[in-house]
Order: sequence, then C-alpha cells, then structure tokens
Amino acid sequence: MAFTRATGKHRRPSRITRRTASAAGIAALTTTGVMGTLSAPAMAADTTVEQTGLTQAVTLGESIADKIDAQAAAQQQAAEEAAAKKKAAEEKRKAEAKAKKEREAKERAAKERAAREAERKRLNSYVSPIAGSYVSTGYKAGGSLWSSGSHTGVDFHAASGTAVRAVGSGTVVTAGWGGSYGYEVVIKMNDGTYTQYGHLSSITVSVGQTVTPGQRIALSGATGNVTGAHLHFEVRTAEEYGSDIDPLTYLRSHGVKV
Repeated sequence: MAFTRATGKHRRPSRITRRTASAAGIAALTTTGVMGTLSAPAMAADTTVEQTGLTQAVTLGESIADKIDAQAAAQQQAAEEAAAKKKAAEEKRKAEAKAKKEREAKERAAKERAAREAERKRLNSYVSPIAGSYVSTGYKAGGSLWSSGSHTGVDFHAASGTAVRAVGSGTVVTAGWGGSYGYEVVIKMNDGTYTQYGHLSSITVSVGQTVTPGQRIALSGATGNVTGAHLHFEVRTAEEYGSDIDPLTYLRSHGVKV
C-alpha cells in the first residue's frame, strides 16, 4: 500500500520550524521580563541555554540595573558632597566676615583709645608762650621800672606781632586793657593757677573762652609801661596781683624746656 505525505493543516512542522518558534517564544518571554519556572516540561526539555540565551539575558539585565543604581547612588553622593562643600564654604565666608568685622571694630576701638589718650596728653601738656624765644628779663629782677621794686614775671623776647600762645589748658578770665600791663590776657589754668600775658598789641580770645596748649591767644606788642616790644609772662596762685610765683619753675615743672 502506498502512503501519501501529509500536507496542509495536518502536516507536522519540521524540526527547524519547531526550534524557530521555540526561540521566538523564549525571546518574547525575555523581552517582557517573564522569568522563573516554565510550566511546560516538554518545552523545558526541548529548549536549551544555547538555543534561547535566557540566562544570559537575565544576567545582563541585572548587571545594567546594578550599574544604574550605582550611578544614581554616586550622583546622589556627589550632590550631597557638593552641597556640603557649598555650605562649608558659606559658613567659612560668614566666619571670615565676622572675624574681619570684629577685627576692624577692635582696631577702631584701639585707634579711638589712642586718639583719646593722645588728646588727653595734649590737653595736659604745657608749652612756652613764645615759640623759639628766650627770657630777656628774669623773675624778681630789681629796678625802678616796677612799682613793686622787682619784676613779678619774666619777659620773653618777641618782636611786635609775634604769636602768643596759651601755655596750657584753661579758661580766659581777663581779656582787655590792664593798666601798666597794657593789653593783657589772664587765663585760669586747669590746675588752679593763673597765667598772665601782658603788653599785647592785639587779643584774639574773649572772657569765658576755653583754650588749649599752644593755641594762639594774642599778638605781642609794646602797650602799657614798657621800653620796647616783648611779652610779659606771669604766673599767680590767685587772680590778684601779688600772688606771683616763679614762671620758669612753673613751666619746667610741667616739662617745658626754657
């Protein structure tokens, strides 16, 4: 009896066709992420690692995921480190700014203290009434020129119009005509004594005005009972005439070299 080969829908697929279909199915399972147990034992038996590459695909997928996770973690760590560095830099900048501000404040305070101390020393200092001059007539010199019989002050050599300076800090109590002294200025010093400046050609201060060491108070001249231009300088323990003390001793006790 002759047998006829089956054709059409009743034809059995060839081995090559079966393998192609099986590989396509496995590939589809791999693409959609279906992994694990295959329920058909026949398929498991018929499908090999070499035919499907399932294990390789699964391993490759896990490797890529691990790399992505590692990259994300590294980026997160880098972002956190950058933020930490930025914060540290900002805190450092603020600390430096604060330190600079405090340092500048201390420097200003030190300068202010130094300025106050310098001003205090200046106000407590004493100078000669005529800069660069010398004594032409000494204290207690005798003669008929003085009503008391002796000189109650000292005379500083000074051409008419020479600047006359307050020898120290004080308050003006007299500024005007003083009889035989001509135009005069009397200052009550901060130490309680009185200094007198006589025979002036002009006066540049007024009664009640406070003066400081070296401040110009008048110009020298030859007014009053004189034989020539000079400055009469006198120191008294009280405002009244007759309470005079040695002017040079007074000045030298305050550090003035005369």
